[in-house]
Amino acid sequence: MNPGRGWAAALVASWQQPQPDALARVLQPLSWLYRALAAGQRALYASGLRANQRAPRPLIVVGNLLVGGAGKTPTVIALVESLRHHGYTPGVVSRGYGRGDCSTRVVTAKSSAEQVGDEPLLIHLRARAPVAVALQRIDAARALCDAHPRLDVLVADDGLQHLALARDAQLIVFDERGAGNGLLLPAGPLREPLPHVVPERTLVIYNAAQPSTLLPGSVVRRSLAGVVNLADWWQGKPADPRGWPALQGRRVVACAGTAVAQRFFAMLRAQGLAIEPLALPDHADYGRLPWPEDAGDVVVTEKDAVKIRPERVGNTRVWVAPLDFALDDAVGQALMRWLPPPPPARP
Repeated sequence: MNPGRGWAAALVASWQQPQPDALARVLQPLSWLYRALAAGQRALYASGLRANQRAPRPLIVVGNLLVGGAGKTPTVIALVESLRHHGYTPGVVSRGYGRGDCSTRVVTAKSSAEQVGDEPLLIHLRARAPVAVALQRIDAARALCDAHPRLDVLVADDGLQHLALARDAQLIVFDERGAGNGLLLPAGPLREPLPHVVPERTLVIYNAAQPSTLLPGSVVRRSLAGVVNLADWWQGKPADPRGWPALQGRRVVACAGTAVAQRFFAMLRAQGLAIEPLALPDHADYGRLPWPEDAGDVVVTEKDAVKIRPERVGNTRVWVAPLDFALDDAVGQALMRWLPPPPPARP
């Protein structure tokens, strides 16, 4: 066993305990230091000693308090759709985690995940929204608005702790893990303390069957949209919700390079698939295809699909299982209280 992986697994298991265990207590002094440094950073912005910058358009931040994915990307996609429903023309800005390029880029359908990051590329393809990435999100916002002047609202993907960028509203996303053991890094999974009340201009979204903290919020209705062949997915074809029976009774390898791969595997099993689960590191690059050479059918998430071109898979049948989120209409209504009204529709 890799000692590094064993230590990481023990740490994650400690984080997920409802109360701090012995390992968490050993690490807690480091959490106090982390808390002090984070508080100092916030004080600099609150006092005006360090100024934050305002994007060219009103901006909504989507983020989470926990390390790892809690469903931010599907929430961003659902938020883009909600904003369109309410008359806005949204764009998305991101740092583009995991990309091998630090330049400012406006994402296109020809962009690669290596250039712009897997999640920004997925958001662009799935939400059909303009997206830009940059090391500094303010640079991404400016580049995006220059390239798409008709945008009237921006969504920042994973920018909750990025205080340099002013926001008009924010969505905090939790999954079933809630706040874990309640401690800050490295003794716990929290990037910042769990607030006692929902902050101003903030909505809480639960990517879970029920709320996982005491903060009031909306529960997202999530489900797999169906399956679609990888080549068809790249051409923009939707998933077929009636496609599951064709995979039932077959040997199916399920790959997930996500923060919580078991969530994806459980949803596939709920569709009657007998899967061979293959959990990969979050943001796995797919430089080498990870499934066995004799695999006949492979099902992947959309986050994985953006890194697999159809011509690479040979005779293996690779299927994409998109995740559908539906935000409560009350989320859009609440945001409209904090945003300027959308401009009148152009003839």
